[in-house]
Amino acid sequence: MTPTRPASSPGPAPTAGAGAGSPQRPYHHGDLRRAVLTAALDVIAADGPTALSLRDLARRAGVSHAAPAHHFKDRTGLLTVIAAEGFGLLASALRDASDLRDAGVRYVRFAREHPAHFQVMFAPELLRPHDLELTTARALAGDALRDAVSTVSPAGRGADDRLAEVAAWSLAHGFATLLLSHNLDGPVGDRDPEAVFRTLAAMLFRTGNAENTESAENAENAAQSGR
Repeated sequence: MTPTRPASSPGPAPTAGAGAGSPQRPYHHGDLRRAVLTAALDVIAADGPTALSLRDLARRAGVSHAAPAHHFKDRTGLLTVIAAEGFGLLASALRDASDLRDAGVRYVRFAREHPAHFQVMFAPELLRPHDLELTTARALAGDALRDAVSTVSPAGRGADDRLAEVAAWSLAHGFATLLLSHNLDGPVGDRDPEAVFRTLAAMLFRTGNAENTESAENAENAAQSGR
């Protein structure tokens, strides 16, 4: 009589992307997109956007090689999503600014807190420029900046509102870019970069009267003395 073999019980489904001899790195399917984005932001912050590889990101996130392509199609698609997310975060940061200087400080703070997003957002050659999510988020950020510029008196911002917006954006973006690339390590030193920016903004835009420049300088001095 042939002995009856016990029915084999089904084991747990293998983790996506884990082969024989590979460590099991479980993930929840709903987190896959975020896991890939987080891995991509880590790579960009360390080595720049040109270092991105979907295959490498899949390995980092512990998912199958095909998973990133399923969500983003290709590297351009992934970078476009990152840029759109960045502009959305920037718009949220600027939306509640009390005035133009405060908006500029928030812009610099955003760049310091989200350096990977900041690198990608302003590199159109890496993106799909007409992507709806990207254009919508970029427009929201632009609207928030325009609202901040509108708080400056007409005498302070000049006759051309559009140029005033360019001037404000150039100051905040230029300062943030130079700061992140360590080109301001000497001039800024150990001072609070946000307080330094407030002083620079007061030099460029007359947002009310002489008290504004004095208050910005006092804020910088207070930040310096608190160190």
